[in-house]
Amino acid sequence: MVDPLAALPGPDRAALVAHARDTIAKGSKSFAAASRLFDRTTRERVWLLYAWCRACDDIADEQDLGGELGTTPGAAAAERLAQIRRLTDLALAGLPSGNPSFDALGVVAAECGLTRAMAYDVIDGFALDAADWTPRSEADLLRYCFHVAGAVGVMMAVVMGVPPDDADTLDRACDLGLAFQLGNIARDVAEDDRGGRCYLPAVWLAEADIPPGEQLRPCYRTALVAVAQRLAALAADYEASARVGAARLGFRQRWAILSAAGIYGAIARKVAAGGPHVWDKRVFTSRGEKIRWVLRAALQALGRPSDAPRMQWSRTSLKAMADQPGA
Repeated sequence: MVDPLAALPGPDRAALVAHARDTIAKGSKSFAAASRLFDRTTRERVWLLYAWCRACDDIADEQDLGGELGTTPGAAAAERLAQIRRLTDLALAGLPSGNPSFDALGVVAAECGLTRAMAYDVIDGFALDAADWTPRSEADLLRYCFHVAGAVGVMMAVVMGVPPDDADTLDRACDLGLAFQLGNIARDVAEDDRGGRCYLPAVWLAEADIPPGEQLRPCYRTALVAVAQRLAALAADYEASARVGAARLGFRQRWAILSAAGIYGAIARKVAAGGPHVWDKRVFTSRGEKIRWVLRAALQALGRPSDAPRMQWSRTSLKAMADQPGA
């Protein structure tokens, strides 16, 4: 019996790479700049994986290449989550999904050995948002960051050739994703608030004497700056840990990763230093700043990073927490 699916045309890799290149250029200028430093094969695979991540994020949050969060509640969020899972499953099975960003995942997964479990670690973060989940503790915050960014770092490391059984290097790759997301949360407090979300741990807000939901009121802005500085300091610790793992990559991969670390780290530092009005407009790094971080990263890639201890909450411990019943 002839399999009717066998007659379906395979994905046009070149077209998917072009789509992914356009997606990253519009969706993340910082990561797009850093990705140019990879060798061609790695660069294309990173773009393909980014396209899937961006599409999942946009579907989950009702966005178009980032921007303001959507506000459609309840059942619609669950439907969007189901759509993400369905399209991801099709792509990983090597079947056409009807969406080039998901087809891009199918291509890079087949080439690099990305698994369904890896992809679902990321999707589980969107499930937390769909359930209107908010963090109570620092551990809760890092669990969320693991799903939406740390797990992406793990997939990116595998794309760069890190063996799936190299647990410590994958942990360090996860740490870089955690650092990036902590910086994003510090930067996006106002944007998240407009979308009805808050990723600042309730315990942190209570310690800062900020009532729930009132963090952006003028009378609490000074205290909010201290919370942002706490996020930035935690991000810096995770970035330092990640740099140890980056040293194990090839030179061009190391250069690209260290460039991204510098660019994203600068955003967190700007927020921490920006004062009570830092959330009045979106913080970003200029083209000139990106170039300076790329040049600095080239020098860093030639040297050896300072040793940094493993963080208390790492990929292994965060995944174990996420896998607990009722988590």
